[in-house]
Amino acid sequence: MMRTTPKTRRRCGGYTLMELSLAMAVGILVAGMSLMLFNQQMAFIRIFRAQDFLTREAPLINNYVIRVIGTAESYALYKDMDSMRNGDGAVLEDATVLVLRFKEADGTKRASILSFEDPGTGSGLYYTVIPDSGVLGAPDWAVSKQPEAVKFAVEQGVLRMRLSGPNGEELVYSGTQQL
Repeated sequence: MMRTTPKTRRRCGGYTLMELSLAMAVGILVAGMSLMLFNQQMAFIRIFRAQDFLTREAPLINNYVIRVIGTAESYALYKDMDSMRNGDGAVLEDATVLVLRFKEADGTKRASILSFEDPGTGSGLYYTVIPDSGVLGAPDWAVSKQPEAVKFAVEQGVLRMRLSGPNGEELVYSGTQQL
């Protein structure tokens, strides 16, 4: 039989208050640091998402718009799709519809529409090819659904497109002179 002393009895009985306090302090410290890192990561994600439109979507819109408008022979601006369909006169500012006319290599002409609208699938910048029949259907594709607003205007003879992003960004694209 083993003889017990007060020293061995204390070790067999469990942890001291000091050891438990130290373990809890280390646990709280690790949890606090983890929470701080999590909050920092969430802030980084918010910043990244806020800049996502400027770094990804805006350059794609720019490339597309430059190519399409640059190849157009002429254009006309309309306040909205309804005013264009009704045959209302073209405007020079505050337009959401840009009608582009192209001349093909064989001498024929075609037209398309670049518009900011909501055709039932969400508002965005849409491209529509005008068929030979002249009867417009749904847009052929969405250039981008991220802009909050798109306005076309002719300023000092130059076509401008003002694009408002989802976080209040405002980009201005300058195109060709009025034809």
